[in-house]
Amino acid sequence: MQLDLIEILKVIFLGIVEGITEWLPISSTGHMLLVDEFITLQMSDAFKEMFFVVIQLGAILAVVVLFWGKMFPFQFRDKTKPVVEMDKISLWLKVVVACIPGAVVTLLFDDYIEAHLHTPAVIAAALIIYGIAFIVIENWNKRRTPSVATLQDITYMTALLIGLFQVLSIIPGTSRSGATIVGALLIGVSRVAAAEFTFFLAVPVMFGLSAIKILKFGFSFTGEELLVLGIGTVVAFAVSVLVIKFLMGYIKKHDFKVFGWYRIALGLLVILLMVL
Repeated sequence: MQLDLIEILKVIFLGIVEGITEWLPISSTGHMLLVDEFITLQMSDAFKEMFFVVIQLGAILAVVVLFWGKMFPFQFRDKTKPVVEMDKISLWLKVVVACIPGAVVTLLFDDYIEAHLHTPAVIAAALIIYGIAFIVIENWNKRRTPSVATLQDITYMTALLIGLFQVLSIIPGTSRSGATIVGALLIGVSRVAAAEFTFFLAVPVMFGLSAIKILKFGFSFTGEELLVLGIGTVVAFAVSVLVIKFLMGYIKKHDFKVFGWYRIALGLLVILLMVL
């Protein structure tokens, strides 16, 4: 690959798209694949497939930095309290439970999905279907009080149910955060708790997917390929920090319907472009 200024600008733009769409429930993979239809990176298909997943590590690192206090299960400052904070250990065990369905389905069907479903038509359909789901569920939720108000209230059964909904995100255009948030809202989890659990769930999921993609690609990176991965990851991290802060402030006062309308509009636009 020839890494010139134009290619670097393309990588920066993709990093921005990843940082924005990874946390908003509008499908990062769908957006990356759609952007690639118009702004094609001069990479091999194998590298590009790996790049679109591994770049998400930057977004995941943003979650680790922002939520470190809630994630790290050990404390060494207060001698009057236990070193191991069991509530955080319990939360991570719930995350593991939620990861199991998605891990099994990904290992079994990932290659098939990439070969047959990474198409504009599938992405458009998923965008529209889950956009409608957000609007319908949020309208329904106006008449309900969440039964799970905080992150600590999530039970192992609730975590498993959210994990089953996450399986749907293997379809491009669905959105991993979108699928888990829709599922969480359906079973009575509050918006804030649903978003926070989605952030936690993303950490092992994306590290695992990235490891699979890197192993599949191999470790024979050229200097240019390493630079592309580095730039994309750093940009995705910086943008993700801003987007996560925005989202957590936004959902305390607003619902997710705006993202549903956005998904529907984007899905219709993709269909229009396919027809023309």
